[in-house]
Amino acid sequence: MKKIKILIVDDHSILQHGLCNSLEMEKNIQRVITAESGYEAIEQVRECHPDIVIMDISMPGLNGIETTKRILADYPDIKIIALSMHIEKIYVNGMINAGVSGYVLKSCSFKELLDCISRVLADDSYFCQEINHMVDHHDKNHGADKNISVFSLLSRREIEVLQLIAEGYRSRKIADKLNISVKTVDIHRTHLKEKLNIHTIAQLTKFAISEGVTPAHL
Repeated sequence: MKKIKILIVDDHSILQHGLCNSLEMEKNIQRVITAESGYEAIEQVRECHPDIVIMDISMPGLNGIETTKRILADYPDIKIIALSMHIEKIYVNGMINAGVSGYVLKSCSFKELLDCISRVLADDSYFCQEINHMVDHHDKNHGADKNISVFSLLSRREIEVLQLIAEGYRSRKIADKLNISVKTVDIHRTHLKEKLNIHTIAQLTKFAISEGVTPAHL
């Protein structure tokens, strides 16, 4: 059996270190590489050409959804597995839309992750039991909306505000960064909620992450 190279992308060093050590003990794994951000992951892919990338979702700078999209755009043969604490539909569908071959929760066992890796290497897909119902629903409805982009609904300024909301900034800081008034920021927030049918800042943040809203879109 061919030995494989795996890239772990996670900004939590303890989890990254533990998973790296466990994977390195497996006979069919030649090398385990690590990255702490999406941008670093893209560089590691270019340099090391891993067979599999194990990808976290919530990371500073470039989240796992956008990182997955960028890697697969240039290296479609690489298999990407999402390893996340997020079970919400918006994150699951975000990663599926980005092109992952598997999705495993961080609460799952190491054996389940190994099973996922084996399935993905065999050109199959693997989604843990906790999200299977969302995957089925996604498959049935995916064709109807796969060409709809959030960016066709929003203005450039609204996307800028959405990006800063996703980065955790409050209205005053957003206003300072964009050189606009706080009142204008609040108007943009209102428009975002209306256009996206989202009612809270927490939901706006989740939506921004799931859509991979990054400075590259600005």
